[in-house]
Amino acid sequence: MQQGTLMRKVKSKSWKKQRYFKLQEDCMTIWYQSKRTGKTESAFSISDVETVREGHQSEVLQSVAEEFPPERCFTIVFYGRRGNLDLIAGSAEEAQCWIQGLHQLIEPRSLPLTFALVSRTWIRDWFQKADKNKDGRMNFKEVQRLLKMMNVDMNEDHALRLFQDADKSESGTLEGEEFVLFYKALTQREEVLSLFQEFSEDGKKLTLLELVDFLRQEQLEDEGTEELAMELIDKYEPSETARARHVLSADGFLMYLCSPEGSIFNPQHRALWQDMSQPLCHYFISSSHNTYLIEDQIRGQSSIEGYIRALKRGCRCLEVDCWDGPNGEPMVYHGHTFTSKIPFREVVSTLGKYAFKVRHPSPGAGGRGWSSVGEDTCAEVSWSCWPPAEQDPRGQGPWRRWVAQGASLSPTPQELKHKILLKGKKIGRLEDTLDGPGDEAPDVSDDDNGAEAEEERRKTKVRGTQRGSALQKDKESLAQPLSDCVIYCKNVPFRGFQEARSHSRPSEISSLSEAKARKLIRDEGNEFVRHNTWQLTRIYPSGMRTDSSNYSPQEMWNVGCQIVALNFQTAGTEMDLCDGLFSQNGCCGYVLKPPFMRDEETLFNPSDPSSREGPGPITLTIQVISGQQLPKVANSKEGAIIDPLVRVEIYGVPADQAHQETKYIENNGFNPRWDETLQFQLHVPELALIRFVVEDYDKTSRNDFVGQFTLAFANIKPGYRHIHLLSKDGTSIPPSSLFVHIRITE
Repeated sequence: MQQGTLMRKVKSKSWKKQRYFKLQEDCMTIWYQSKRTGKTESAFSISDVETVREGHQSEVLQSVAEEFPPERCFTIVFYGRRGNLDLIAGSAEEAQCWIQGLHQLIEPRSLPLTFALVSRTWIRDWFQKADKNKDGRMNFKEVQRLLKMMNVDMNEDHALRLFQDADKSESGTLEGEEFVLFYKALTQREEVLSLFQEFSEDGKKLTLLELVDFLRQEQLEDEGTEELAMELIDKYEPSETARARHVLSADGFLMYLCSPEGSIFNPQHRALWQDMSQPLCHYFISSSHNTYLIEDQIRGQSSIEGYIRALKRGCRCLEVDCWDGPNGEPMVYHGHTFTSKIPFREVVSTLGKYAFKVRHPSPGAGGRGWSSVGEDTCAEVSWSCWPPAEQDPRGQGPWRRWVAQGASLSPTPQELKHKILLKGKKIGRLEDTLDGPGDEAPDVSDDDNGAEAEEERRKTKVRGTQRGSALQKDKESLAQPLSDCVIYCKNVPFRGFQEARSHSRPSEISSLSEAKARKLIRDEGNEFVRHNTWQLTRIYPSGMRTDSSNYSPQEMWNVGCQIVALNFQTAGTEMDLCDGLFSQNGCCGYVLKPPFMRDEETLFNPSDPSSREGPGPITLTIQVISGQQLPKVANSKEGAIIDPLVRVEIYGVPADQAHQETKYIENNGFNPRWDETLQFQLHVPELALIRFVVEDYDKTSRNDFVGQFTLAFANIKPGYRHIHLLSKDGTSIPPSSLFVHIRITE
């Protein structure tokens, strides 16, 4: 890659400034400076870059498409909620040089990161930060400054002793491998070494049988344990000699515990592990609200970036609000507000590109405020922009087979792979679309005499008249081509559970506000659960949440609501729960509901845990042992060191909601040691989510967030486990972690 390039940084059609971009010698940092002033404006780490997009793949670059060809344009996309960087190179060759170079730098991270690789990267980064005079050496004063940067408040005599032990050349400075030695001494894990020696007869190695004992007794691995032990030695033992002897050293043991196999998250559940042949209504579905918005609900920016980010995060239900635009072109924005607008055509094109990065169907919600001309255009654009595999015109394929089988339940995610479902209004019913006129009024037998038969005939006539009136109204207000696009998710108003059971169909869906849903949960919890065993329900945020805040999705999941729409652009506990639930099952955006929430005759009510069929409560015991290399709080004062504590939060049915926390450790974010045990009783573990939160204690104000990790109880691996922390945006912050011991008992 070139070491410096003059390129245009673009923020809008009118804002294009020339900046000089340069990759630093560490090959991990890119900085850029103003061409005019020569002043460095900013820098970013390669580790912050998620991907690079070529051409006009952002709204900003699309706005200058007539001025600059796609061969010279590219977009750098960052993790989290940091804005993209849109650039225009001086030539196509320069653009390719940067695009290919960046891909080479970020692609290795697609491979599993070993503990050793993360540690080496971490060591190099800290060395370069602390080496103020850039001479490749570090004196003791620089080491002291480094310890402060690393969240370590260490006694000066002890620090000097570690420094002198590592200074093998006796030069008074550390360089190269000497600094590695210093770092290893600094990061010595006494709690892990103690555990290692507990199972090692000679205290220096674990034999194959000793490792098997550890895996069975502590990690509760009960199948293929000897094969697993051999695999772990081959994978994580750094010494070739030890590998040949089938033994595991202390270094190898630590590398295993820090690996995916040593994570609290069951690695087998990272892949697609659930049955995907159940009806669609039997799954929780990752869903977003007003997906096009990346800020607030009143004046915020609408952007295709909202769709890209949501889809890449595993979201499967997106919202597209369409309104009439100039020249009959529909526009997407939050109607009757001051949010910016994006062409519907761009949204559909983006969905075509990104919808099937995760290979499962993507139901979409929307369709408000447009005229019949706009509706015709929307239908035309949808068919032209989506490949044939994603279309199912007028209900062919699984739809016709499903209707022919009686339409008692919905199609399955497996059947719907590579298809996009539209949720919206529809003229008539799916049966009408496929087979002509719908059901006629039911016959009343000649044997039914008197008032009861007459009353039934009267009710049937009224219902038939109401359906005819509604059908005529739909025909007057809805374009037929758009109606034909809506196959399964016909939007219908919710008029109560009894009405729905009598007259609704699995091909229909109702949307409820969070307030309406809460009232139904409180008053008719069991009926709500039963309703969601056979029909989809979508929940959306209150209109009062103009700041794009979120409600708790857990209470909606507790009654089996499948499509619980959240504002994906807003970080916080609610999105942590969403990410925690859907991080399993291949991150496909579908999670199978527990059996008692798929039975139409279920007695389950989340307000009464005893209504759940199955075993009794379980006890979850968590020993919080230690933390490793916790990050500093954002915008903290120079030299400030955190006082970390760990809080464990349980989200589930009301009886299971709980939280407990450890004491705080003063002035140690590098290797704090808690050794505290927290215990919880779970009545409905199938619905429980566990959130581990690290905070910086402050006795005078609210604690500051440091990191978190959330997962479903079903994905927990018992034993000694590491928890790899995530930032507020849900991105990884290696090598920050917690070390815990998990026990689950009935």
